[in-house]
Amino acid sequence: MGENNKKINLLETVPVRREEVLTEWEGEYVVLAFPRFKQAWMRRWLFPGKSAYIHIQLEEHGTAVWQLIDGKRTVGEIVALLSAHFVDDENYATRVTTYLMRMQKDRLIKLMIPPSV
Repeated sequence: MGENNKKINLLETVPVRREEVLTEWEGEYVVLAFPRFKQAWMRRWLFPGKSAYIHIQLEEHGTAVWQLIDGKRTVGEIVALLSAHFVDDENYATRVTTYLMRMQKDRLIKLMIPPSV
């Protein structure tokens, strides 16, 4: 099996926040703000007078996950750190990994493969 065919374990990846995603706070919860369009001219001309950003308010668990995304911790480390937060949810590891995959699909984070993997 060649080096390019090596399977990657999701728990070994490192979530990294995308630079264009801003972190704001509303009370105890994180609000993520990201541009409606990639190009600045589109933001100015297509939605004049409206916010150039889309805002997503995270709930308690989402806020806990977002706070642990620092570009250094692996998904596995984040899952382990959240075990006390999700004490009543026996499927929390699956919930957290599914949540992170959704955040990647929505372009809020990138899942990076550490060099040692």
